[in-house]
Amino acid sequence: MMIGGARVRLNVWQQATVAMGSAFGALMDPRRADLIAALGETTGKPAFERVLERMKKSPEGQAILLERPQVISARVGHAWDMPANTFGAAYAKFMGSRNFSPDDRPPVRFMETDELAYVAMRAREVHDFWHTLFNLPTNLIGESSLKVIEFEQMLLPMCLLSVIGGTARFSEKQRALFFQHYFPWATRAGMRCTDLMCIYYEQHFHEDLDDVRRKWGIVPAPPPPQ
Repeated sequence: MMIGGARVRLNVWQQATVAMGSAFGALMDPRRADLIAALGETTGKPAFERVLERMKKSPEGQAILLERPQVISARVGHAWDMPANTFGAAYAKFMGSRNFSPDDRPPVRFMETDELAYVAMRAREVHDFWHTLFNLPTNLIGESSLKVIEFEQMLLPMCLLSVIGGTARFSEKQRALFFQHYFPWATRAGMRCTDLMCIYYEQHFHEDLDDVRRKWGIVPAPPPPQ
């Protein structure tokens, strides 16, 4: 199975050029998902290799690698029909309330093998599952907090760079709220929970949201202080 569009093979210098250009462009416009994706791919190969090895040692991870599920409308649309208390319904509510589509993720272009390309794509596609599970909004503070958790989970340089870029755009009030409230929580939450890349989320849509959070050691984001 091809992951997204055609992949591009780069030498070391080309990777560095794409990485630097993507980093600069993403800092200028954090809404450019294509640039953030390119930065993640060109700087994240060692991290994705470690994730791949962990997945190979996990029963659910092995099933994911064997079946290569895709988080696209045709495969996850049944979440919209799940009972209100379920993880699937919470995911559908998160997506629907923001008018998001699971089909909007940019393709993987700069991974050398099909296996690594799939892992990179899977990391990209489960992002909204993590938003749902950690109860994080999609504003700058929410995205920066989730990037802290993603860094704890995968050690992707892109996640750290995204936090730096995101916090640079904060107001003084947002910066204080993030570093005093959300950053300490996200650091603990990312270390406490299970290996999130080894969960076959689609097979747990029917389960109670609070139950899967407990099972996976997930602590939702605390409400902001009054």
